[in-house]
Amino acid sequence: MKRKPIFFALLFMAMLHSTSAQTYQEVPELAEFFQASGATGTFVFRDGNADTIFVSNETRAKQRFTPASTFKIANSLIGLDVGAVKSVYEVLPYGGKPQRLKAWEHDMSLRDAIKASNVPIFQELARRIGRERMRAGVRKLGYGNEEIGEVVDRFWLDGPLAISAIEQTEFLSRLIDHKLPVSAKAVSDVKEITLLEKTDAYELHGKTGWYWPEQGQQIGWWVGWLNQEGKSYTFALNLDIMSDADATKRIPIGRECLKALGKL
Repeated sequence: MKRKPIFFALLFMAMLHSTSAQTYQEVPELAEFFQASGATGTFVFRDGNADTIFVSNETRAKQRFTPASTFKIANSLIGLDVGAVKSVYEVLPYGGKPQRLKAWEHDMSLRDAIKASNVPIFQELARRIGRERMRAGVRKLGYGNEEIGEVVDRFWLDGPLAISAIEQTEFLSRLIDHKLPVSAKAVSDVKEITLLEKTDAYELHGKTGWYWPEQGQQIGWWVGWLNQEGKSYTFALNLDIMSDADATKRIPIGRECLKALGKL
């Protein structure tokens, strides 16, 4: 049976109960997509600057996890803003060493590297930014717990940096609304390289992430935003990865959630 979009009904209900404080509206239908896929996770949807945030699993939505490759959005923004890289077309070296994925064993520009989620390229960018400028940049962005530790090219992969799904949507909302203290050019460039899909009806931007510790729970991410009919919406999904197959569930579940909310 085809599911009908539920966004407008939920929005009407939220307006009836709205207050000046931020509120969270649980959407049971979104949880069904995780259950149907045998996954445990959360989905957060923010309608611009509206007070109500639509969620599946509010408790988890507020829990911080290591951002993994979703930090490539912030890393690019900081690097471009401080001039560590001249443009999204400047080619950075991967270092010449064997990598977890053969696709990463290439020098790349940020434009190509973010599509390939090329870890060594963004590690090189982080080293060019340097620890002090990176620490200042993360704090300026108000990104998660704002902790980068002492290792400038691993903190988003191993910690101590951590961010919640709700904080991801807050960060992305500030980004697309040009409310971050960075240059307009850096924001424009990041918007360009994060574009996933463009149709007559919408633009979809996003980035996946996969936290892969030597021991402990693996976490998968998909975060991004939609531009549709003159409005912007941010979203964030994370889920537990128990096997490699679970990583393939991130975008399909996220897209089902967006469709159920009347987006896409």
